[in-house]
Amino acid sequence: MDNFDYIIIGAGSAGCVLANRLTENPNNKVLLIEAGGNDSYPWIHIPVGYYKTMHNPKTDWCYKTEPDETMENRSIPYPRGKTLGGSSSINGLLYIRGQEQDYDIWRQLGNKGWSWNDVLPYFLKAENQERGQSQFHGVGGPLSVSDQRIKLPILDAFMNAAQEIGIPKVNDFNKGNNFGCGYFQVTEQNGLRCSTAVGYLNPIKNRKNLKIETKCHVEKVNFENKKAVSVSYWKNNQSFTTKANKEIILSAGSIGSAQILQTSGIGNGEKLSKLGIDVIKDSIGVGKNLQDHLMFRPVYKVKNIKTLNKKINSLIGKLMIGMEYVFLRSGPMTMGASQLCGFAKSDSSKETPNLQFHVQPISTDKLGGSNLHDFAAFTPTVANIRPTSKGEINIISKDSRENPKIKMNYLSSDEDRIVAAKGLRLIRKIVLESNEFKQYEPEEFRPGANIQDDEELVKAASNYAQTIFHPVGTCKMGQDDMAVVDDQLKVHGIKNLRVIDASIMPNITSGNTNAPTIMIAEKGADMILSS
Repeated sequence: MDNFDYIIIGAGSAGCVLANRLTENPNNKVLLIEAGGNDSYPWIHIPVGYYKTMHNPKTDWCYKTEPDETMENRSIPYPRGKTLGGSSSINGLLYIRGQEQDYDIWRQLGNKGWSWNDVLPYFLKAENQERGQSQFHGVGGPLSVSDQRIKLPILDAFMNAAQEIGIPKVNDFNKGNNFGCGYFQVTEQNGLRCSTAVGYLNPIKNRKNLKIETKCHVEKVNFENKKAVSVSYWKNNQSFTTKANKEIILSAGSIGSAQILQTSGIGNGEKLSKLGIDVIKDSIGVGKNLQDHLMFRPVYKVKNIKTLNKKINSLIGKLMIGMEYVFLRSGPMTMGASQLCGFAKSDSSKETPNLQFHVQPISTDKLGGSNLHDFAAFTPTVANIRPTSKGEINIISKDSRENPKIKMNYLSSDEDRIVAAKGLRLIRKIVLESNEFKQYEPEEFRPGANIQDDEELVKAASNYAQTIFHPVGTCKMGQDDMAVVDDQLKVHGIKNLRVIDASIMPNITSGNTNAPTIMIAEKGADMILSS
């Protein structure tokens, strides 16, 4: 098959959804292009395997950010999935939709059809909820959403302590208002990862109207009179160009989609010209508006209660963990990136929660590192989920095989530094001042309870701060000068080209971004099929 109606660039969280939905009609011929390989690497499918898939060139682009003067001039690793399933194959498996207000604000910005009531049906359509069908949950969809198969006393203690200061216990964060503390649900089925490759692509990969090309690096989209007509890419060091009869869809993520638009001639015209790229459309917003969640990682030592540090550090403990997984499909090997979730307000002036906790029953100096501390400790991370700092993606060459510059500017706004300090202080209040934790004699190992000045606190904590891997917004949806796509996800001023992935978010959602990305793809597929 070499005659295609649609070409999808990127077989990740969005691309696999689109491939499934567009090929439901046997008359639609679809080419799905992925830079990575297939998803046969075993650690992809074992939930805790994200420790093995991130920073691994088999499955990760292994990006690094530019040195960030707002974070002690640190450059940090920036994982993005490079395999079928994309980042849904290497992420922390946490299922959070965000808040009702997130989507209502998108709608208020002029994006018709993107309010909470508009998008909720697509969350339901995607979902196969282990707990069954309800007003807010669907069954029978391709994406399995399950309760976690591990509970630990240290996590219950945090939940009780949070309740002491007015953060209630909840068991569902996905009804539109996520205030409270409880266990995350995860994208798993029977203790195995349910990526979009597993849920959406594998069941339909043999459809005769779908061709999947892996290990293909896209060079650029080609145009005739501002109409997207074909895609050029490399495979096995050979160059190919394939035409699309109807549409080309960019689903390469917030890094990749912005990069490919720029190498194709859509972006800041002055910058593109300097790189020798013919400007198809001067679109200054491409690569701008980059938003992410920065996670602060305080560590607290505890006594009289177990964390997983010692168990994971011992050979016998590892053996027991492995046996539990093999025979029961439960225990630490089924863990997502975090087990306990919390949403709270940095202060009472906020209408909805603007802080998120990811509580982990382990501690380490380096996120993703295998060297856990040799003492009992846990990590109650905190993130500002509506940051005002923004970064950007800029190519440095017309050759898309050279990684673009990723500039984050994480703590560049005064508001973000203020919220960071308040978040760290709220964690202190929960752990150090609650009656629940007194019996465990908590001690702030990092950044250190002796640090009381807000600026010093944020500065010390930023030495260990990391991305939660939620880049969005670089091809944002809207009507203003910085908008790249309209509310039908069509690139402004260009025919037959859409962007459908997390890069179209005008504002980052208040929580983890994988579920919203899958929703965007479900909705985008409907838009294509009805056009």
